[in-house]
Amino acid sequence: MNGSIIGVPREIRTLEGRVALTPEAVSVLVVRGNRVHVEQGAGTLSGFSDEEYRLAGAEVLPDAASLYGMSQLIVKVKEPQPEELSLLRSDHLLFCFLHLAADLRLMNALCEIGLTAVAFETVEVEERLPLLTPMSLIAGKLSVQIGTRLLHQPEGGKGVLLGGLEGANSGHVVVVGGGVAGSAAIQVASALGARVTVLEHSQENINRVEGLGARVNGLFSTPENIEEQVAAADLLVGAVLIKGERAPKLVSEKVIRQMEAGSVVIDISVDQGGCVETTHPTNYENPTYSVVGVTHFGVTNMPGAVPRTATQALSSAILPWVSELGRPDWRESRPLSEGINVEGGEVVYHALRGMQQ
Repeated sequence: MNGSIIGVPREIRTLEGRVALTPEAVSVLVVRGNRVHVEQGAGTLSGFSDEEYRLAGAEVLPDAASLYGMSQLIVKVKEPQPEELSLLRSDHLLFCFLHLAADLRLMNALCEIGLTAVAFETVEVEERLPLLTPMSLIAGKLSVQIGTRLLHQPEGGKGVLLGGLEGANSGHVVVVGGGVAGSAAIQVASALGARVTVLEHSQENINRVEGLGARVNGLFSTPENIEEQVAAADLLVGAVLIKGERAPKLVSEKVIRQMEAGSVVIDISVDQGGCVETTHPTNYENPTYSVVGVTHFGVTNMPGAVPRTATQALSSAILPWVSELGRPDWRESRPLSEGINVEGGEVVYHALRGMQQ
């Protein structure tokens, strides 16, 4: 048997409903010679029962302690929470979202444990991030859906309907960064009928985003353009990503203070520290806060709000890589070996080196 013993824990982050692998994915892994352990209730909020996992060939274990104790490869969605760290061992191989550039305490804790951790967001194939992409698409779509609701007056918003009506102005959506998440936000905002301004760093990207929908205008991401456009925005979507690094603070507090009260900021980049100076992480239990009357949404697991969709998309994306990690020669896969963040007590990912304390 060349496979691994794979453990899929129940996610315990606040209101996180996703699970790393669907029963269908588990079935594939079992057929390929792996043993799969799934923690009881892990798939419930995504609509997958324990019985479905059993029928797929998994062993359903009663708690996290037994799952971590009996598994070699830990496959989860979000980074380990503080209460999970004591369950991790130096011989574990951890595969999940980590975003360590924004969480140095976690990075140091994983180094102290001495395990090997490969982050979904640093697995790269031909300059693409195939494991981050589906969640970025979901977060981009959600940013406009959530922002639309937060602009409602009963939610503390300025009472603007993004799509407008005849005789009433459309809302103005400003998107900083036109990558995967930003592009998804642009498409949804444009489809609603909003006026959309996108701030990007190259003419090539500006041309691309202007083709994503009606009334989409691209501008160079200069400090002057950022200040002028954000100040006039009803909804600001921050969607800046530098792979493996902290997001740059492109929108200052000074600029936020120029926005009208009741405007909304959705910072998708919050996982990597946020691209808006006034952003800080929140969760779905307490998702928003106000700065000078501007509503900020900083939930760091945005796709967790749609766990059925998100689990199906994520599981499909990671399945080939989980299968690869179950092989003893997995390091021969360049995307996986170069996606290692920490190993043997050391930070090995290039963008994180020098951050270890």
